[in-house]
Amino acid sequence: MTGLTTHVLDTALGKPAEGLVIDLYHLEGEGRSHLKTVITNADGRVDGGPILIGDSFRKGTYELVFHAGDYLRRTGTALADPAFLDVIPIRFGIADEISHYHVPLLISPYGYSTYRGS
Repeated sequence: MTGLTTHVLDTALGKPAEGLVIDLYHLEGEGRSHLKTVITNADGRVDGGPILIGDSFRKGTYELVFHAGDYLRRTGTALADPAFLDVIPIRFGIADEISHYHVPLLISPYGYSTYRGS
């Protein structure tokens, strides 16, 4: 499979992060173009397959922006004002247009991690 996918897990609650809004941007020079906004499902994934696929999946620098603060507030998590983590941008590069790029996010109110998954 080629394309870009993501998966968000709430490590504080020990379950997928349902209803988390994610914006995808393509970066070129100093510019940033919004490509789409998606929302995670009950499994913490995005419905409808890869976020980028086909002609839109091309070499370049991208940014996934995870709206973690809004999600955490909806789960009833008490956050400081301002929240320690609110919006989490993850910038990454796609170098191979025939590969699968999976960018998962593990979140809690005070930390997050990511990696290139499979």
